[in-house]
Amino acid sequence: MSKIALITGAAKGIGFETARQLAQAGVHVIVAARSQDKADAAAAALQAEGLAVEALALEVTDAVSIAAAAATVTAKHGVLDILINNAGVMHDVPGKPVSAQSLDVWRSTFDTNVFGVIAVTQAFLPLLHKSAAGRIVNLSSILGSITLHATPGSPIYDYKVPAYNVSKTALNGWTVQLAYELRDTAVKVNAAHPGHVQTDMGGPSAPMAIVDGAKTSVQLALLPADGPNGGYFHLGETLPW
Repeated sequence: MSKIALITGAAKGIGFETARQLAQAGVHVIVAARSQDKADAAAAALQAEGLAVEALALEVTDAVSIAAAAATVTAKHGVLDILINNAGVMHDVPGKPVSAQSLDVWRSTFDTNVFGVIAVTQAFLPLLHKSAAGRIVNLSSILGSITLHATPGSPIYDYKVPAYNVSKTALNGWTVQLAYELRDTAVKVNAAHPGHVQTDMGGPSAPMAIVDGAKTSVQLALLPADGPNGGYFHLGETLPW
């Protein structure tokens, strides 16, 4: 029986490519997007490649949408093997310093990048516990690393997109806390830095192609039983918190 995976924010970019690569690996993928239309379009594109995917409407900041999505997956599959919390936003106003970003920017960023992840994970964790090898992948960023932000000369020392950066730091913290809770179960949770990827967020001049940006999520989604739990990775390399 194929593993079942759910990917949030999978209508385009890294989420869409992650869905493709997991489906190519034999996983049945639930392509989740904010609207049914976007989910349907993404699923249709992958189905046209002969891949086993289905569409699901899931808005990570909407409790009603999350509950409906969880009920749908429960009724149809009764189990979830892989949850990839891929949906994310960057709302910072370019050029504004940390202290000048509005509270609305901070709140809207955290609503998706932190609270949305927590809410979706809480909703689907009962299904993950029914898996023989549940895997949770939280899409973080190297920009969430406090160590690198505080180290002069690091690759990100001068790259301050404050609300986004701090939301990913918080996401890393959530990952570690949840990993501790799940340490004696069959469910593993890890944080992934996809890289600086050529997406709408990363920009066309980013050094990594989308096909490579999805690889870390896929690796962590398919971890063996002796794989890590509670780590922070990029293409197999452990990153500093």
